[in-house]
Amino acid sequence: MKRFIWLIPALLLLCATARAQDTPAWELGGNYSYLLANTNGTSFHLHGGGFSITENLNSWFGGRFQLNAYSGSEAVTAAGVTTNTNVSAQTYTYGPVFSYRKSDRITPFAEAQFGMIHASQGYLGISSAAAKFAMNTGGGLDFKVGDKLAVRGQGDYLMSRYLGLRQDNFQFSVGIVYRIGKK
Repeated sequence: MKRFIWLIPALLLLCATARAQDTPAWELGGNYSYLLANTNGTSFHLHGGGFSITENLNSWFGGRFQLNAYSGSEAVTAAGVTTNTNVSAQTYTYGPVFSYRKSDRITPFAEAQFGMIHASQGYLGISSAAAKFAMNTGGGLDFKVGDKLAVRGQGDYLMSRYLGLRQDNFQFSVGIVYRIGKK
């Protein structure tokens, strides 16, 4: 991780030397998403997709709602026997997004979102489906590919709490963003 710390200042410097881009009023995104769940215990992998809608209030600040849905299997060991349980989880989060729009082609952003995670029976061994608090922080890059289209790469830390314990999760997404209007 320490090897990649220099990437953020380098990207910001690169963006600062280019001309600024127009700020869209709204951004609609769709993505493939991967969730590395419960990294502080027995980890498992879930795949899915998501949707986001962002309202940009000015060139650097906006609000974003994100919905992601995941499914997969979790290996559960009981009495020496390992079985795979099909599980699913959905996240619903909202919060501020901070964008750095100094480049015509690349827009780095950071976000902090709060909401909930809803998981099916069997997720982390829970006995019935449950919705709990979730916090999502991270960021990514939008790469402009047309006047109204961009490709988004995003990585986030997702904190959740089930069975009275905190789960440290990581989610990674790649998708398309459609930009509407101008600020």
